[in-house]
Amino acid sequence: MMLIGKQSDITPSEITPQSVYQDRRKFIKAAGFGLLATAAAGYGLLPRHAWAAAEQRKKITGYTKTAYGADEKLTPYDDVTTYNNYYEFGTSKSDPAEHSKLFKPTPWSVAIEGEVKNPRTVNLEDILKIAPLEERIYRMRCVEGWSMVIPWVGLPLTQLVKWAEPTANAKFVEFVTLDDSLRMPGARVPILDWPYTEGLRMDEAMNPLTILAVGLYGEVLPNQNGAPLRLVVPWKYGFKGAKAIVKIRFRETMPQTTWVKAGPREYGFYANVNPTVDHPRWTQASERRIGGSVFSPRIKTQMFNGYAEQVAHLYSGMDLRKNF
Repeated sequence: MMLIGKQSDITPSEITPQSVYQDRRKFIKAAGFGLLATAAAGYGLLPRHAWAAAEQRKKITGYTKTAYGADEKLTPYDDVTTYNNYYEFGTSKSDPAEHSKLFKPTPWSVAIEGEVKNPRTVNLEDILKIAPLEERIYRMRCVEGWSMVIPWVGLPLTQLVKWAEPTANAKFVEFVTLDDSLRMPGARVPILDWPYTEGLRMDEAMNPLTILAVGLYGEVLPNQNGAPLRLVVPWKYGFKGAKAIVKIRFRETMPQTTWVKAGPREYGFYANVNPTVDHPRWTQASERRIGGSVFSPRIKTQMFNGYAEQVAHLYSGMDLRKNF
């Protein structure tokens, strides 16, 4: 079965208000990361005829279904895999599905660095031995005001953290993603400061909700969704979910993440879903759920994306307007 054989049926204007959809890209230009218009020219190394060589969809076996999100209505697979923000493959929502078809996520290894007892590089197969795989159905809320419900397959990050044996100095975990302009055409354009990096506090990394995903819908993670290994933190905006992770670095100090560097007044390190703190240029009080009719009403956004019971204690006493 071919991975994806058609363009998305959704146009950006049907999901995210056009002003919001365009503003984020205008912001990138205004921040000094122009050249978006030249991105398409750089895609020449991925000839269109080669897109026909899409990878086969592969089932994952042996994972355990959990109660997480069991009552949620799933976003259709085609929407999850064709409406993506993954600027290493382009800045339009359909670019990742189109331009990642020749990306080869195997073999793959991850460097474990920084404040650990034994820095090492480990291949993906060995990471999969650290803990049994589980299916977690999580809500995903994009900072742009749209959302999905996705059945991820992955392992709890806390199990990898324990396996890595961080020292007492480790206060944060930094995730560094692949920066390969030959295989990732969007990375040839300086729209962001590559490689894409994200980070969590140690207690966030060890929260039971946080996972490293290797699949969705019971299948190996598609390239456009971050294959072969990505971060999923369901109470934070989606841009915290670093894709194609190649380094996990334990740090004593807070890492400066990609979107914080690009726009510190608009994108914070914590990036917790918070309907009471608007983005400077649009509201965060509501969201449009992908997969509904274009006439479906927007739904109210929940504090911590509805996971307050599990994570609110992490931020007790913090001013969430300052620590956004």
